[in-house]
Amino acid sequence: MEYNFRDIEKKWQAQWKASGAYKVSNDSPKPKFYVLDMFPYPSGVGLHVGHPLGYIASDIYSRFKRLKGFNVLHPMGYDAFGLPAEQYAIDHGVHPAVSTDQNIGNFRRQLDNIGFCFDWDREFRTSDPQYYKWTQWIFLQLFHSFYNRKTKKADHINNLVKAFEKEGNATHEIPHDKYQIAKTGKRVFTAAEWAAFNEKEQQDILMEYRLAYCGYGEVNWCEALGTVLANDEVVNGVSERGGYPVVKKKLRQWYLRITEYADRLLEGLDRIEFSESMKEMQTNWIGKSYGAEITFDIQGNSDKLTVYTTRPDTIFGVDFMVIAPEHALIKNITSSEQQQAVEEYVEYVQSRSERERMAEKKISGVFTGAYAINPFNGSSIPIWISEYVLAGYGTGAIMAVPCGDERDHKFANHFNIPITNIIGSAYDGKEANATKDAKLENSDFLNGMVMRNAMEVVIQKIEEMGIGVRKVNFRMRDAAFSRQRYWGEPFPIKWKHGIAYPLPENELPLELPHVESYKPGPEGEGPLANIPAWTSRDLETNTMPGYAGSSWYFLRYMDPHNEAEFCSRKASDYWGQVDLYIGGTEHAVGHLLYSRMWTKALYDLGFIGHDEPYKKLVNQGMIQGSSRFVYRIHGTNKYVSLGLKDQYQTDAIHVDVNIVDGVELDVEAFKKWRSDYESAEFILEDGKYICGTEVEKMSKRLYNTVNPDDVVNKYGADTFRMYEMFLGPVEQSKPWETKGIEGTHRFLKKLWRLFYDETKGKVWTEEKATPAELKVLHKTIKKIEEDTERFSFNTGVSAFMVCVNELIDLKCNKKEILENLLIILTPYAPHVSEELWHLLGNSNSILDAAFPKVNESYLVESSKEYPISVNGKLRTTITISLDATQEEVEKIALGNEIVQKWMEGKPHKKIIYVKGKMVNVVV
Repeated sequence: MEYNFRDIEKKWQAQWKASGAYKVSNDSPKPKFYVLDMFPYPSGVGLHVGHPLGYIASDIYSRFKRLKGFNVLHPMGYDAFGLPAEQYAIDHGVHPAVSTDQNIGNFRRQLDNIGFCFDWDREFRTSDPQYYKWTQWIFLQLFHSFYNRKTKKADHINNLVKAFEKEGNATHEIPHDKYQIAKTGKRVFTAAEWAAFNEKEQQDILMEYRLAYCGYGEVNWCEALGTVLANDEVVNGVSERGGYPVVKKKLRQWYLRITEYADRLLEGLDRIEFSESMKEMQTNWIGKSYGAEITFDIQGNSDKLTVYTTRPDTIFGVDFMVIAPEHALIKNITSSEQQQAVEEYVEYVQSRSERERMAEKKISGVFTGAYAINPFNGSSIPIWISEYVLAGYGTGAIMAVPCGDERDHKFANHFNIPITNIIGSAYDGKEANATKDAKLENSDFLNGMVMRNAMEVVIQKIEEMGIGVRKVNFRMRDAAFSRQRYWGEPFPIKWKHGIAYPLPENELPLELPHVESYKPGPEGEGPLANIPAWTSRDLETNTMPGYAGSSWYFLRYMDPHNEAEFCSRKASDYWGQVDLYIGGTEHAVGHLLYSRMWTKALYDLGFIGHDEPYKKLVNQGMIQGSSRFVYRIHGTNKYVSLGLKDQYQTDAIHVDVNIVDGVELDVEAFKKWRSDYESAEFILEDGKYICGTEVEKMSKRLYNTVNPDDVVNKYGADTFRMYEMFLGPVEQSKPWETKGIEGTHRFLKKLWRLFYDETKGKVWTEEKATPAELKVLHKTIKKIEEDTERFSFNTGVSAFMVCVNELIDLKCNKKEILENLLIILTPYAPHVSEELWHLLGNSNSILDAAFPKVNESYLVESSKEYPISVNGKLRTTITISLDATQEEVEKIALGNEIVQKWMEGKPHKKIIYVKGKMVNVVV
C-alpha cells in the first residue's frame, strides 16, 4: 500500500470542508485562543513559496492549540483596496473590482491546496461595501471625537462643545501649538467669543481638535501625468514613470491625530510581547524627546526665530541656525543679496521627496543673509537653509552646535563656518562629540558645570527671561489619511461652504461608484472629482488610504456577519486581544502603529474592552530565492559551465530555477525557454552544464520564484509544509532550495512504512509497547510540545525525523506508539496524520484528539553507559543499572572479556566505583 499523497490530501481537504471541520463558534466552554496572520494583499501574480511561510507557522500553532483544548480562531481575508490593486488593474486594462476578484480566487485556490485550517465562514475583503460600511462608521467615530488631555482618552466632540459654551477653551488647549484663530489671531477664546463665532469659524476650530481631521498637506504633484505621486514614485525630482517634473503642491488632506496617542503608544509597548527590535523601531518612530523651545531675536527684523533643542546646555556653542526650506520666515528674513540663491535652492528642494532628503549624504544649503542674536551674550548667529531640516518636526528650525553634533560639524566644515569649542579637550577639532559629561567652557555662567546638569539651569533661565519654555517633543507626525486615487473607501463627508458635514450613519455605506476611467481629477484631486453625479452631491473626492481597512480587521473576524454593528461587545469581550499575530517587519511603523491607535480610540469610546490589539507578535523572516546563472561567452550565443567559465570572458545571466535540477541545467528546456536561446551552444563539464548560484530576494524579475502549486503537486502539501519549517527558525531569512525537499519527502515515506509496507501491506500491530519504545515516544512528545510552544518549528521537524528513525531501529510498528505520534504530527502534516489515524481504526477526526501528556517516568534514565578503566586507562564501556550495588558493579566489570584481557591474569587490588560517573579496576 503506497503513500499516494495527492489522493490523500485532496480527499481530506474535501471532507474537512464538507464537515465544517474548521468552523469556529463564539460560544464555547473551552478557553479561547486567537491566531492571526497579517492581512494579505491578493497580488495578481499569486503566491510563490516564500509567501506561505508565516501562514504555515500560524497554522501549525493553531492546530497545536486546538489539540491542547482551546477554541481557536484562525481566520483569513483580503486587504483588497489600495494603490497596488489599482495599478495592477490599470496595467492590465481591467476594473480593480474584476482583477481583485480574479486574484482572490487564485489566492484562495493556492491556500486551499496547502491545507490551512482557516475558518472560511469568516472570510471578507476590505473592498466589499458590507465591510467598508464599518470602516466608514469608525472614521465617523474618530471625526466625532477629540483627545481629552485631562482624562488622557478620546471623548465625544459634543463634550468639547459644551466646555466651550461654558468656559471657552482655557482648559482645552488647541493641539497644534502654532494654530491661531483666523478672526482673533489668538489661540484662546472665552465662552462669549465662542458664542459670537459663526458656524464656519466654530467648525474650523473644532476641526483642530478632531481625531480625524482635514487640513492642507504637501503632496508630490506631476502636471504631465496629472496625478499625485507617492514619495517612492519620485526619484530626484522627477516621476519614476516617464521622468516628468514633480513639484510640491498643497492639497486638502485628511489626517488621523495619532500624535495625541504618542505617550500611550509608548507605554503600551511595555504590556505586549513584541521583539526588542520591533519595540525599538516603534519607539524611534514615535521619537519622544525632552528639551526646550528657545526664541531668538533676528538682527534688524521684528520677526523672531523659535528653535526646539534637546541640548539647551550647548547654547553658547551655537555657531549657526538651520531652517527648513519650507519655513515661513524665509521670505521675510532673506537679504536682497541672497534672494536669488535662496530661491534657486528652495526650488531644488521642492522637487525632492522627504525620503530623498533624509537619505541624502551630500551636504547642501544656502545662507539667508540674516542673523539671529544669542539671548545670553548677544553674539550674531548666521541663519542658513538646508534640506536636512524638515518643517514638520519641532519648529522646522535647529540651533547648530558643530563641536557636539556630527552633522552640524560637517556642515560647518563644508561652508567654512568657524566652530566654537565649549567642551575643551573632549573636542579634538576633527569630529564632533555628543557627550553630556564634559565640563563646559566658553559658556559664560555655565563654565565648569557638567553638561547634563547645565540643561536644567538653562531651561529655568530661559523661562525666567520669557524667551523659551520646557518642551516634550515627538518625531512622529499625524498620519496622512487620504489619497487622490479611485480604489479606496469613500469618505462619508459632504463639503458645503468650506464645512465638512458627516453623512448620517443610516446612509452608510457610501459606495464607491463604478467608473471606466481612473484619470486624476482637476488640480490634483482624486478621480471621483471627474464624476458629476458625485460632485453634484458635494461629496469628498479623496479616498481613504490602503491601511484604513487593515486598521481594524482583526475585530471584524470576531463577528463578521453582524449587520447591526462592526463587532458586538460580547464577541470582542470573548475573543479579546489577538493572542498570536504573525507577519513581516515591513509593517513596523505603519499598520502596527495605526491599528494600535484605532484600538485605543475604540477602547476609549467604550466599543471594545481592550486597548492593545495584539498580545504577542512573531515576525517571520523571508524565504529568499536561490538564483541560478548561466555564463554566456561575451558576444556569442555559447554558454560555458561554471567550472570552466574563468577560461573565457563571460556575462552572467539569470536562468529560470524551474529548469535547473539542483545546479544542473536542463539544456533542452533552456533552449525552449526563450526564442533567443533556441540556437544556444554549450561547453559542458563531464557531460553536464553546471549553473552558478546566489541567494537573492525571491522575485519574478530574477527568475528564482517557485510556485507552491508545483511543489505540492510533486511532493504533497504535508511535505511542503514541513520543509518550509525545516529550512530554519521561522524568524530568520533563509534560501529556498527545491532539491532539499526530497529529504523531507523521504521522511514521510518512512513514516508511512511504519504502518504500511508497499509489498506486505499492513504492518502495524496491537502489541504492547516496550519501555524503550515508550521512551522514544515520550521524549518526542516532550520535545514537540516545547518546540511548538516556542515557535521552534525547525527543531520540531528534526525531532520527528529522529523519532521515526529510532522507531525503525526498534522495529516498532505498534498502534500504542504510532497513534500518539500521529496526534503530535497533526499540526505539521495534517493530511497524512488524518489518513493513518483512520487506517488505525479511529472513526473520529484526529483534529479533535487530545494532545498526549508526557509521562516523565519513561524519561528517567534507569541505566548508564559507564567508562571502564584499567589502571586509569579507558579500555571499554559497559551499560550498568543506576541501582547497581558496589558488589554488582565489581562482578559485572571483572566478568567483562575486554577488562579481563587488560588485567593480563593479574589479581585486582581494588575497584573504584563513582556512581553515575566511572569505574576503575586497579591491578
